[in-house]
Formats: sequence, structure tokens, C-alpha cells
Amino acid sequence: MIRYQIIPVTPFQQNCTVFWNEETKIGAIVDPGGDIELLDKFIDEQGLTIEKILVTHGHLDHVGSVAQMAKARNIPIIGPHIGDKFWIDGLPEAASQMNFPASEVFEPDQWLENGDVVEAAGVKFDVVHCPGHTPGHVVFIQQEDKVAMVGDVLFRGSIGRTDLPQGNYQELIDSITQRLWTQNLDITFIPGHGPTSTFAFEKQTNPFVSDVALG
Repeated sequence: MIRYQIIPVTPFQQNCTVFWNEETKIGAIVDPGGDIELLDKFIDEQGLTIEKILVTHGHLDHVGSVAQMAKARNIPIIGPHIGDKFWIDGLPEAASQMNFPASEVFEPDQWLENGDVVEAAGVKFDVVHCPGHTPGHVVFIQQEDKVAMVGDVLFRGSIGRTDLPQGNYQELIDSITQRLWTQNLDITFIPGHGPTSTFAFEKQTNPFVSDVALG
């Protein structure tokens, strides 16, 4: 059984997720976007050994502290899809423009593709490439525990914005309906911002991607 803790970081209150195996205390972290002292404090208080950083996409509030944490803990960076390389390469400029703390460019140890499987904390995550919010956005799905980290693809009652560089509204709708709605709908998802929900609830009620909304 895997335990999860959502830790909102940065002024954008981005949901960074720490997950770990209760027996081994080995874990990983998804989207450490900032406030690294807060993240380190939680990890150390829980006595966790973080073995990997998983990245959903290259926006600053999701990856601002990735390079710093990877160096400090000597751990690999997994993801996103290479389509987001331009976002990662632009991190220093983005941090300066948005008055965020300085953020370093990084090269993931592994770029991800749709259908990849990532192992962390003793469990496996299916990788689903879901472009639209960004071209290289990926979602991590843990089938046994029925939980997913979806970044900024899908929210409770909403979807990711598509007005930033290389965003695409129709691609996002297709990603959700063709690649997420085909998963186990009982899956609880952790979005990049705001409260959790389930695929089933959003498929029934979401004003953008519900069955009723899409006719």
C-alpha cells in the first residue's frame, strides 16, 4: 500500500505529491515546483528516502525546484515527454519574469512516451501522454491503488488552460476523452491545483468534458 501526501507549493498553490511505501519508507515526488525547504522538512520528518522525481510537464510552478532537488539528493528525473523541452529550457527566464526564485534548466534522465511504465516506491505507474495544456504533458496512473497524478490536464469541474505557448484546446479534449476516460473510472486523481476528484465524477459532471457536455 502506498501513502500519498499533497503539499501545495509556490504562490500558485501547485499540488506537489510525495508518495511512499509505508514498510520501506522509499518514495518519490511528483512536480516539486518550489518551496523546497517545505518539501525537505516533510520528507525528513517522515523519514523517507526519495528515489526519483517524476515530472508531469514543464511549467515553472511544477518544476521550479526539480534541478535543485535532484542535485541535493542525487536522484534521477523522470519525465515529462520531450515535447516540453522548450518549457524546461526557458525556466530561468520564466522565473525572472514571474518573480519566482531562480530556477535551473535540467535534462531529465528519461523522457517519457505514451505507454511507458515507471517504477517507484515499489509500484508501477502507467505513463499516459496527454498533450493539450502543453505538448509534452504526461499523466502517471497507479492502477492497483487507483490513483493518478494528472498535472494540469484535468481538474475538479474544469480542465487545463490552453492559451499558453503550444497549448491546444482540441488536443486537450481528445487527451481526456480518449486517454483518461478509457481508464478505470474509479481512479481518484490528484490535479495540479485544487481538490481531488475521480474520473467517473468528471465524466458525469465536468462542464467541458462530461458525456453531456460533449453530446
